[in-house]
Amino acid sequence: MKRPWDWVKNFEDTFINSKNINLIVMKIKAFVTGGTGFIGANLVRSLLNSGYSVRALVRPNSSLNNLQNLDIEIVKGDLNDSDLCQKIQGCQVLFHVAARYSLWQADKDLLYQNNVLGTRNVLTAAKIAGIQRVVYTSSVAAIGVKTSGEIVDETYQSPVEKLIGAYKKSKFWAEQEAVKAAATGQDIVIVNPSTPIGPMDIKPTPTGDIILRFLRGKMPAYVNTGLNLIDVRDVARGHILALEKGKKGDRYILGNQNLTLKNILEELADITSKTAPKNTVPLWLPLTVAWVDEYILTKLGKPPSIPLDGVRMSAQPMFYNSAKAITELGLPQSNIRKALEDAVEWFINHNYVKNSPKMS
Repeated sequence: MKRPWDWVKNFEDTFINSKNINLIVMKIKAFVTGGTGFIGANLVRSLLNSGYSVRALVRPNSSLNNLQNLDIEIVKGDLNDSDLCQKIQGCQVLFHVAARYSLWQADKDLLYQNNVLGTRNVLTAAKIAGIQRVVYTSSVAAIGVKTSGEIVDETYQSPVEKLIGAYKKSKFWAEQEAVKAAATGQDIVIVNPSTPIGPMDIKPTPTGDIILRFLRGKMPAYVNTGLNLIDVRDVARGHILALEKGKKGDRYILGNQNLTLKNILEELADITSKTAPKNTVPLWLPLTVAWVDEYILTKLGKPPSIPLDGVRMSAQPMFYNSAKAITELGLPQSNIRKALEDAVEWFINHNYVKNSPKMS
């Protein structure tokens, strides 16, 4: 039977006299970009638990808090380094997770440089270094949504001009770099995480920020929108399943449950015994505030508080169908309430919320 990843045969040939498949897996070294981040840190742990060894690329000024006490090799560098190939040498597989995230319109050039040009450089370096298979972390942001608000899957693609904001556009063009590289023969599988939640959301992500604002009592109202949530540990596992089972050149949405923001806040209220906001905010209000922030106050030297693109995104529910990843990869579908509980516990235990008791 033909295996999804041809390079396994090389390792089987190397260890032809061994009957212990774990011995084979232990010899596979994964190169991971973005290992200090939310998805990356969970992926590194999942790789270690699955028997892989890990070399993580970290920027010289990155916090290593998410990688403390892990038995991994760390190399300092950047996605656009000219010597990236040398840093990758000796690894067999690569997970390109790193990306710059920003909804501020002023960061357009940085987003292109890191997400698009950085991806191009990583994939080129991986090819030269002899990497056998790459898993590229895209996003549902690159897929977009339908104006009707209906649930979409991997077969849908919003026209790039319809994608809201420089971040989504940069993720689209970065994914196209992976598609083009796969078309020329490079073995690449693309994963599109939806909205991960759970522990180690160090920055935090926009969804983590929603949880924090709720915990801090700074969410008196909400916008009528929706998200597809998934436990970040399932996203991490989904990356490894994509490596092991994914079809070359295909993309897989790594998601779980579609929930309205109202549902999410009510779940958080039940978990924390806090009160969920009762009132909705008409979209024109945060749009106005965000426009004033980005186009007027920033010119006066005040840092903006609400990204205009972020508000525009919330105008439509971001609902997705993950059936392909569940069926073809075996993507786990862990309980979303438990993921929210773990996110709350992690934020409290890591002092993101003042005057909150530690959770055991």
